[in-house]
Parts: sequence; C-alpha cells; structure tokens
Amino acid sequence: MRILMLGWEFPPFVAGGLGVACHGLTRALDRAGHEVIFVLPRPIKDPQRTHVRLLSPSSLSLASGPVPVAGAAGTKGAAAGGGPQAAEVPLTAPDGSRIELEHSSVHAVGASFVNPYPRTPHAVDRMMDAMRSRGSMTSASDAMAWFGGSMAGGVGAGAIGAAMGAMKPMESGDSQYGGDLVADAERYARMVVALGFRERFDVIHAHDWLTYPAGIALSYVTGKPLVVHVHATEFDRSGEHVNQRVYDIEREGMHASARVIAVSMLTKGICTRRYGVPAEKIEVVYNGVDQESGQPVPQQTIEARDKIVLFLGRITMQKGPEYFIAAAKRVLEKMDNVKFVVAGSGDMALRMIELAAGMGIGHKVLFTGFLRGADVERVFKMADCYVMPSVSEPFGIAPLEAMSHDTPVIISKQSGVSEVLTHALKVDFWDIDEMANKIVAVLKYPPLSQTLREHGRFEVRRLTWDGAAERCVQIYKSVGARG
Repeated sequence: MRILMLGWEFPPFVAGGLGVACHGLTRALDRAGHEVIFVLPRPIKDPQRTHVRLLSPSSLSLASGPVPVAGAAGTKGAAAGGGPQAAEVPLTAPDGSRIELEHSSVHAVGASFVNPYPRTPHAVDRMMDAMRSRGSMTSASDAMAWFGGSMAGGVGAGAIGAAMGAMKPMESGDSQYGGDLVADAERYARMVVALGFRERFDVIHAHDWLTYPAGIALSYVTGKPLVVHVHATEFDRSGEHVNQRVYDIEREGMHASARVIAVSMLTKGICTRRYGVPAEKIEVVYNGVDQESGQPVPQQTIEARDKIVLFLGRITMQKGPEYFIAAAKRVLEKMDNVKFVVAGSGDMALRMIELAAGMGIGHKVLFTGFLRGADVERVFKMADCYVMPSVSEPFGIAPLEAMSHDTPVIISKQSGVSEVLTHALKVDFWDIDEMANKIVAVLKYPPLSQTLREHGRFEVRRLTWDGAAERCVQIYKSVGARG
C-alpha cells in the first residue's frame, strides 16, 4: 500500500514527540512492506537515505505556471500521478467553495514550523501565583478552575473555505501561537495539492491540525480517503483558552476525514465531547517505542551519592513542570541527597528556573536544555526515577522510553499512557504531596524500584510501533484504501 503521509515534524526537524511518533510509525510501516511518502513543510537540502521518500517545497519547481492535473481540473476523483494534460486550477470542493493555487507558487513554510506549540496563556500566570501563595492545589477541580471559562460554541466556515480561502493571517496578539501558523498551514496545503497530483497513493494520513487543511483539500480533489491522526488537541495545548481558529481547523479535519485515529481513549473522549465526532468514527491506536534502542548494561549503576529524578519534555503549561518543581521541594524536605534534572526547552523554562530559586532549591535543580539522540539515552540511564506530571497528555511516549531504559516511572493520571501501563506509579498532576511521596518511595525502597524496573521492562515490549502500524493498515483498508 502507498501512504501519503502529512506531518509538520520528521527527523531531522523535530520539536517534540510528534516527530518521534511519525518516525517510529513510518519505520514500522516500511518493515511491513508498505511505501510511505512523507511531505514536510520545509525544504530538505541534503535528504538522507531513509525508510520513507521525503517530499518538501524543494521537490517542486518554484517557477510560476499551472499545476499539472490529470483529467479535468476541479473534479473530485482526478487520478493522482499527473499526466500530459495541464489544466488551470481552481479546484472546487463539494461544498462549492473554491481552492485557488495562486500562480502555483510554492515556497517554504516559515521557520515557525519548528515550534508549533502555543505560547503561555495568562492562565499559567494565575496558576503560578496560586502555587506561590498556597503551595499546591487541593483538588482536581481546584486546579482546573485556574484555566477558567469555557469555549464559545460555534464552528467556522466550511472545511476548504476555512482552510484555504477564508483564512486571514493571524494578527500579533490574536493568538497565543508564535508566528503565523494558520497562514503556514495554508501554504503547506497548496504545496501538498500540487505535489499530490504528481504522486500515486492509496490513502492520505494527516498528523495533527497543521496538516488537516492539506489533507482535506487533497482528499477532495483526488477522491482518496483521508485519515487524520490526533496526537493532541487544542484543549491539551491551551487548556480552556483555546484559539478558536485552530479549534475550527481541528474540528473540520476530524469531520471531513473518513476515519479519526486517536492516541488514547482519553483523546477519543475529547474528540467526541469537544468536537462532536461520533465515537464509532474514532479508532484508538496507542503509540509504541523502538525496541532496538540500547539497553542498560546489567548491573550498570551510577556510582554517586545523589539520586537523580528526571523530567524530560517541553517546558510548557501542558507538561506540568511547575508541579514537578513543587514536588521536588517536598522531596528535599525528606531527603537531601537528590538532584532534579529538567531536560527540555519551552516558554516556561525561565519561569521554572526562577520558581526553583524562589523556593530555595535552585542548587538542587539542573536545567539541561533540549536534548537529542545519545544524550536522551544517557540521561534516562542516569535517572533513578522519571516523572511525567502532565496536566493534559493525549498519550506520552517518554514514559515508554524511560521504561525501555530500565528506569522506574511516575506518570500523571491525566495521560493516555496511563491507560496501558500497569507497572508505573500514577498520581494526579495537581497532587504534589502524593507525587513527592511516590518519588521518595522509589528512591528509598529498593524492592519497589527493582519491581518497577523488572516488570516495566517486560510490559513495554508489547507496546511496539509494529503493532501500531498494523492497526493503521487495518484502518486504511476499512476506509476503502486498496494497495
């Protein structure tokens, strides 16, 4: 089967877990004998030999002129793969809206693509002020109340109209997102439609909101089924302070697709409740972890007095770094020989440094910045415990990576991965006292730590990208893809 996959991240362009997931899934599809064509929004100067065929703006001629289309322009079901006949676009969607590729000009999406995550909304300021004054939240409802308000109802224009025609660039201050990502998504969609007519494929697989307009447009003009993959929603990224235009794109993408893939039951629930997607349209496909990654050498230990507790991820509101710092303060009241490592980058990094200093534990919290490749493996091997205190985590690949490196994990109950892991300690993200108690238990009681290591090592073996790829292929076939 030939799969045209649309994604904003893929090695070497990785800003978060989405790039890791796309890489793992495509490798497994390749192992199963399927061909993947992956379209990135940024030019690739020297494409490395890889398991997928990477396309980008550099795959197209930048010269103006009509896009080659096999058959009549604007007709749903036009054969993909191009042909001798060139026809002028417009392309017309079934709802009557018009897709225009102005002069067929295709250029690189802005550099903003490397950070497709929202800036810190004002809700974080309120949460941080509350934490300083009170030390912790007292209940889940108390914590979530700081996100405030509720999203206004209503949906924007039609799928293609909103995605390709009616959208205007975001004004500065109009969005908590950096750059002009909606306009970037529109440019990416134009590029994908142009590329799509030159390729042969059986199904379109679009990852997250920035690629949904492209997937919708290409599905309409080629007749190929669209599957959208929800790795995170606007509610995960921004709490209740959603960007309405991003929400509209997400909703249109889910409803226009033949099938929706959610990374967890938690995410499936959000798609049904918040976006009105019928539950029977959504399939849950859990993420996996590469099993061939290096394992710790038996009996390998860090010969040092300090125990190491690790946070690894984007330092953003969604990941709950402030709860990690607050729990660290509690742990250090009971144990002195502990160092807390915060590995990652994000809009809350400076705030977390200031928070740790203000709590008087700055000398116990080490900030490494963004880590890649071997450095990630190294820090997992060093850690005595990994903590993921996410406020809202659709899945969470990092705990699987930690377990594959023989590291005990403590995870938020508000995460999709908590649905599939048994041999991990679970805690509400807001309950910093219980989080601290569990950290102390792992560090102080070797039998508990050893049990988590041994059982976790076996448990993670069943969560593979090969299994996820097999489920995706079944979904492709269920929506009529033949290959």
